[in-house]
Amino acid sequence: MNIIDRYIIKKYLSTFLFTVGIFVVVIVVFDVSEKLDDFLKYKAPMSKVFLEYYALGSIPFFLNMLTPLINFIAVIFFTSKMADQTEVVPILSGGMSFNRFLRPYMIAASIIFLFTLVSNIWIIPYTNKIKVNFENVYVKPHKISTSTMSTHMQIDSNTYVYIDNFDTKRNIGYNFSLEKFDGDQLIEKLMAQSITWDSVATKWKIKDYTVRMIDGLTETMEKGVDRDTTLDMLPRDFETYDNVFTAMDTKELNQRIAKEETRGTGMMTDLLLEKYKRYIGPFSAYILTLMGVSLSSKKVRGGIGLSLGIGIALSFTFLVLVQFSTMFSLKGGLPPLIAILIPNILFLILALWLKYKAPK
Repeated sequence: MNIIDRYIIKKYLSTFLFTVGIFVVVIVVFDVSEKLDDFLKYKAPMSKVFLEYYALGSIPFFLNMLTPLINFIAVIFFTSKMADQTEVVPILSGGMSFNRFLRPYMIAASIIFLFTLVSNIWIIPYTNKIKVNFENVYVKPHKISTSTMSTHMQIDSNTYVYIDNFDTKRNIGYNFSLEKFDGDQLIEKLMAQSITWDSVATKWKIKDYTVRMIDGLTETMEKGVDRDTTLDMLPRDFETYDNVFTAMDTKELNQRIAKEETRGTGMMTDLLLEKYKRYIGPFSAYILTLMGVSLSSKKVRGGIGLSLGIGIALSFTFLVLVQFSTMFSLKGGLPPLIAILIPNILFLILALWLKYKAPK
C-alpha cells in the first residue's frame, strides 16, 4: 500500500467510527424518549437500562441494522469532501486508474465486512437475547403471547402432535393428542387433558389420558391418570414473542431449522430469513462502498450537500427495500434466499452503472 491507500483507509474508517458515534447518541436519545414511560411504569433499574439494555442490547442491535446506512453515509461524506477539496482529480490525473483508486476503499470495506459477519454470527445473537429478555420484563410484558393456540407438530417421521392451547409461562399444554403411524396406517392415538413439562426430570407429564392401540381390525384402549414420556420437543418450541429467532445463536438456529423441516409448524420462513440475513447482509459493505465512491468522486457545484443528500436517500431506499422483500417472503411466499438477495442484486446493478458513469 502506498501513501494514498493508507490515507483513504484512515479517512474511511475514522469517518465510519465518527458516524457510528453520532448514530449512537441519536439512537439513545430517541429510544429513551419513546420508552421512558415504560421504564417508569415497570420500575426498570437505571443501571440495567443503560448498562444492560442500551450498552449490551439495543445499541449493538440498531448499529447492526443500520450499518449499511452508516457505511454509505461515511463513504459519501469523506469522498465528497476529497472531491470538493480537489484531491480526487490529481490522484486520477497522476495515472491511477479508477479501479486502482477503489482498492483502499475495498480494503476498508473488507474490514467492515469481516467485523459485521463475525458480529452477526457470534455477537449479535447474544446481545439480542439480552435486549429481548429486558424488553419482555420492563418494556412490553403485556404484549408477550403467553399462550400458543392450535399447534400441529411432527416430531419424527411417524409421530404427530397436536396441542390446542399451550401456556408458555406455566409450560402446560391443554387438549393434547399424539398419533403414531406405520406408513399411512394409524397404529396408536393418545389423547390427554393436559401435558406439563417437568424441568427437573426433563420429561413431559401427561394427565388424564386415553390411549387407543390399533392392530388391523383389533383395537384396545388404555386409560390412566399420570404418565411420564420423552418427546422431541421443548417448551421453547412454543415461544412466539417478537424477535425470538434473532436471539438464537447460529448453532441453535440451525438446529431449529433442522427440526422445523420435520415438524412443519410454519416458522421455516422466519428461520431461513434470519439465517440468510446473517451471512448475506454483510456483503452490502462492498456494494454500498462501490456506489458511494462512484457517486461522490466528482466535484459538483454546491459542495458535498447534494452528494450527501442523494446518498442518504439511496441508503434509506436500500433499508426500505430490505423490509419490503422480507414482508413479501413472510406474507407473499417469496423464497427467503431470493428475498434477501433482491436488495443486494438491485443495488449492485445500480453501483456498477454508477461506476461506469463515474469520472475516470
